[in-house]
Order: sequence, then C-alpha cells, then structure tokens
Amino acid sequence: MENNPVFIAEASSNHGRDLDRARAFVDAAADAGCDAVKFQLFKIDRMFAPEILRQSPKHRARAEWELPLSHLGPLAEHCSARGIQFSCTPFYLEAVAELAPFVDFYKVASYELLVTDLLAACAQSGKPVVLSTGMATMDEIAKAAGTLKDAGAIDITLLHCVSAYPTPAAEANLSAIAQIRDATGIKTGWSDHTRRPAVIERAVHHWNAAAVEFHLDLDGQGAEYASGHCWLPEEIAPVIARIRESAIADGNGFKGPQPSELSDREWRADPSDGMRPLKHIRLAYKGEAA
Repeated sequence: MENNPVFIAEASSNHGRDLDRARAFVDAAADAGCDAVKFQLFKIDRMFAPEILRQSPKHRARAEWELPLSHLGPLAEHCSARGIQFSCTPFYLEAVAELAPFVDFYKVASYELLVTDLLAACAQSGKPVVLSTGMATMDEIAKAAGTLKDAGAIDITLLHCVSAYPTPAAEANLSAIAQIRDATGIKTGWSDHTRRPAVIERAVHHWNAAAVEFHLDLDGQGAEYASGHCWLPEEIAPVIARIRESAIADGNGFKGPQPSELSDREWRADPSDGMRPLKHIRLAYKGEAA
C-alpha cells in the first residue's frame, strides 16, 4: 500500500489580502512538509448571484477575502524558492487563464463541480487538475470526471470530502475514497475539514489516499479560523511527519535480508545441532581462551 500522499495546504482566505502574510503561508506549508500550497482566486460578484449580495451583508463582506491578481507572481516565485508547488482555485472562467502562467496545477472546489465549462477550461490547460467532491453523488462525480477526461486532462486527482466546516469525524465517510477510486479509475484522496489527526492518518494508511488537502492558518487570526476547520502549523506538521516516516518503513516489498541485519546471518543456529552460530563461524573460536 502507498503511504506517501501529496500534501496540499489550503491557505483559503486566511491571508487577509496581505502579501507578506500570504508568503508566510508558503513558508509554513513548506516547513510542515507539504508538497503544495493553494490559494483561491475569486470575485464576489462572480461567485454569488446579485440577489444574494443585495440582501446578505455577510456575503458582501467576503470581498475582503479576495486575492489580488498582483499577488500571483510573487507567490509563485516564493513557492519556487521554497521548493513547493503553487496552486490556486479558479472560481470564474477567466480565472483559469489568469492563473495559467503561475500555477503548477488547478484545484476546482466542490461547489463548482457542476460547472462543466470551468472544468473543461482547467483540463484544456494541460496542467494537472484536482477536484473536490463534497456534497456530490457518484453520478455527478462520474460526469465531472468524464468532462475532465474528454477535455484532455491527463493528470486528475479526485478528493473525497465533506463540505461541512468543520466536519464531524463520524461523518468523514472515508470508505468513499475507495468507492470513488473504484468507480472512476482515477487516483483519489481526502480533503480534510475534521481537524483530527486520526482521520487523516486513517485516510492514508487504511484507504490509501493519494493526496491530502487541509485548511491552514498561521496563528488563529485568519478569517476562517473561528469556524473550526483550519489547522495550525504546529498541529499538522507532526501528522505529516508521522505519515512520511511510516512511508519510509514500507520498503520495496521483497523479503530478504536487510543491510542492517546481514552481520547477524552467520550467528543463526546451525541446523545440525540447534546451537549458535553456524559451525563455520565457530571454527574461528576453537582453541581461543575465554
């Protein structure tokens, strides 16, 4: 079983439109052992319908969470300097082209799973595509996966997730990772909203998650931290470290003497008398005083 998934840290809207803080997310993700860090590119007036924005101050306030386009280049450069991949979620069609010069892969959110034009545009870029599947049925997931394949995507990762913030551990339904993988033939991982180490480790060790995405905050001051689904660096780093360490222990699956035990092979019991070491080793000890 493969136990070394790709770890993706989701900065979400916790950057507060502050470039230095956004760079700090890159540093925190790299220091925690992640493979990638992800941001979100949205415009509130392209995300929510006008009638929602007219009547909901809460939704209008999310304009303060928008990532400035001018931050994309510096963030991509900082990711490159730290040896970590840069990703971003496009929430409107034009964002796919705006992100193309900068991202290593696209991530499509669960809420946009039904938007086939957005999926196709990401696939046609030639870049890898990661798609979250929260709230979706298997029929909807199969259709979305088909859209990506038909549009030319050659590297797809589907993430099982539960779009509740936070998600109760009892509702994580991790076995769906295998169901999605078996039904689509596509590598499948887990997008975590539980903030529970045991859930992530179960997703990897038992259900063979190919990728793990999680929401990150730096200090508990991010806009989304209060919801309860965001990890702090000191919480997630040891989880990643344990999983990385366990992957080292897997080996290549071939049963044979390991380098560290070779010197003890000759000290096994000899089959002729059941005593240690093998007889040809004993010859060197004959005649020697104790």
